[in-house]
Amino acid sequence: MNQIELETLLNLDGEIFPMENGYWTKFAAHRVEPCQQIPHGISYSLTLHDSGNRRVLGFDNAHGIKPKRKKFGARKVTWDHKHRREQVLPYEFESAGQLLEDFWAAVDTYLEGNHA
Repeated sequence: MNQIELETLLNLDGEIFPMENGYWTKFAAHRVEPCQQIPHGISYSLTLHDSGNRRVLGFDNAHGIKPKRKKFGARKVTWDHKHRREQVLPYEFESAGQLLEDFWAAVDTYLEGNHA
């Protein structure tokens, strides 16, 4: 894992950034002992909230999710996932830098009015 990207993510822990129209983002990230649920050793929660303080978008690994079952496929429980309002989808964690890029891209898309 790229050390500079990792340090950038970890340095954002506790940061809150005001956005346009009353939206705001919040970052939580810290190292944990690698385990089956969190093999990359980073516990994280990156969220976008609306002016009513409701989370409308988030990337985290705070709990496991079971992706929708494919016809004959096994159900893998994954901890890395993203929230879009009430929808929860698996997220493939590649690196700290990619996580930040994906989060900010999702925030930009959301704020541009493409809430899908």
